[in-house]
Amino acid sequence: MEVKLWNDKREREMYENFAELYAIIKATEKLEKAYVRDIISSSEYETECQKLIAHFKTLASTLKDTVPSIERFADTYKMDCPAAINRLVTSGVPATVEHRAAAAASATTSAAIVAECVQNFITAMDSLKLNMVAVDQVYPLLSDLSASLNKLGILPPDFEGKIKMSEWISRLAKMGAADELTEQQARQLHFDLESSYNSFMAALPNAGT
Repeated sequence: MEVKLWNDKREREMYENFAELYAIIKATEKLEKAYVRDIISSSEYETECQKLIAHFKTLASTLKDTVPSIERFADTYKMDCPAAINRLVTSGVPATVEHRAAAAASATTSAAIVAECVQNFITAMDSLKLNMVAVDQVYPLLSDLSASLNKLGILPPDFEGKIKMSEWISRLAKMGAADELTEQQARQLHFDLESSYNSFMAALPNAGT
């Protein structure tokens, strides 16, 4: 006895779309695993992934009334495809595109922090030249500089500037707000700032290019 899954053309089309959706999710899961395991190249992965995402978006739009939740669809048909659900539903772009976007964002953020560090170095050195040597004038400047240096991931924990600024901040914290640096202390701090600034510029990836 033949068992029909559908009663009319509309139902038949719906089940065919279900089958296609199922196939896209399964194919995406396999593709994600192949990419993670380096079985295919990044360019091959990206091309195939973009095709699957495009097909998925078209089909998901067609099925939005009958399949309001892709996650529920996957659960109903016992599909264990977390990577595919993440790629198709959550992300919507190939992993390679995500990685490029993250790298670009990271580079932009780093450039902003580098600019902030340079500004803080120059401000601190200029302030000493203007004889702003009271603790409540110097401390905030060194604190800002130290904070910006610590935000920059390319600098190692033992970077000269981090250590010297930390030592100076610790020294100033033991003094009163109205206390002033002696001429010798001010000269030493300026020397440490200049030395740290030069080391900082040398540590940047594109220094000298």
